[in-house]
Amino acid sequence: MAQAVLLPALGQMTLKAAAKVIGVGRATVARLQTRFRGRKGSAQPTPRRWGGRRRALMELEEEQAFLSAWKPQAEQGQLVVVTPLQVALEEKLGRRVKRSVVYRLLDRHHWRKVAPDTRHPKTQRSLQDEWKKKRCPKSWRPC
Repeated sequence: MAQAVLLPALGQMTLKAAAKVIGVGRATVARLQTRFRGRKGSAQPTPRRWGGRRRALMELEEEQAFLSAWKPQAEQGQLVVVTPLQVALEEKLGRRVKRSVVYRLLDRHHWRKVAPDTRHPKTQRSLQDEWKKKRCPKSWRPC
């Protein structure tokens, strides 16, 4: 950290040249200088401010409030279709959003796709087996 401050100040070096000498990137030299100037004699390092949802369209609470309109419909077992959800989100934000944004929003709030059952509830297995017996095995025409 001291080299990041002293080399450009005393050696009249650019940040790029100082970064090459120290063995880090140019942005890291500037970051180290800022951290050094912010210390002002305190022994504790400053907290890291990287990460977070910098490009978020809404806060998490706003997203939950937005999805709460569709929650009763989903809890009743009805299908929640992405297209009307996307249109409503575009109206709320006042700009176009891609479909992937809606899918990530649903995933972030642990909404998942519930696939319908693989068989019809009124299926009669005995009738299906009887129908299969009346057909030739290699074709669907009667034997």
